[in-house]
Amino acid sequence: MFQTSTSRRAVRTGPLLAPAVSVLLLWMIVPLVMTLWFSFQRYNLQNPLITGFAGINNYKFLLLNKTLWISIVNTIILVGSVLAATVIFGVLFAVVYDVEFPGRNIARLLVIAPFFVMPTVAALIWKNLLMHPVNGLFAWITRSLGLGVMDWFSQVPMLSVIMIVAWQWIPFATLILITAMQSLDREQMEAARMDGAKGPTMFWFIVLPHLLRPISVVVMIETIFLLSVFAEILVTTSGGPGNATTNLTYFIYLKALLQWDVGGASAGGVIAIVLANIVAAFLVRTVARNLET
Repeated sequence: MFQTSTSRRAVRTGPLLAPAVSVLLLWMIVPLVMTLWFSFQRYNLQNPLITGFAGINNYKFLLLNKTLWISIVNTIILVGSVLAATVIFGVLFAVVYDVEFPGRNIARLLVIAPFFVMPTVAALIWKNLLMHPVNGLFAWITRSLGLGVMDWFSQVPMLSVIMIVAWQWIPFATLILITAMQSLDREQMEAARMDGAKGPTMFWFIVLPHLLRPISVVVMIETIFLLSVFAEILVTTSGGPGNATTNLTYFIYLKALLQWDVGGASAGGVIAIVLANIVAAFLVRTVARNLET
């Protein structure tokens, strides 16, 4: 009886959902099919008349290209470092802002605000107002302390990009973890406190296990977006010095819009899709496992 009513409901709603589902499928499938097709073509925008089937030569060239592997390593470093920073500071802010104190709502708003700043604007702020070696705030502080001046994007380019991206994503982790802290059993906390548990012990055995599930969700969502970081690198370092901050997304941009190699860029895009799906599958399984326990 239940299956019959469910099937009838699906028949009634199917025609209503069909247009939206069709548009969504076309939105995803058409670009994917075109990317796959171009990845097997010899096609350069500087010579659009010279085209032809290249087979797997685009993939061979990329896999033998040292810059591709450097970009993959840089992507792993960038994603891993930003995730570590966002989780650590997100947990810290969530615990601190769970305590009542004057001005807590304003403090929460200030912590969450950077998440709503556009990546390009955030990169410009950090590049010209904070990390500028002459007029930046950090340069003024180090000169005042007699420590000299650091050219951040020349001396520590990857660290600079990590700081900018982490500054943007810490608010997201904080928002999710603050919400999770609201569901923490206060009676359990009070019982542990009456049994003599101190702050570090309560955090390690009560708060942190409670936050493991939302932390896994934060890691999964952030990883998907961090794999495609682009604007921060374009505005600040342009992938340099050399290839020091060239991630996989920026490498594909170089192939497509600076070298005009559509075939090579499409092959790089396919490789990026494969790697992203591997990471996504692993994260989904990890999150599902955490939700089951």
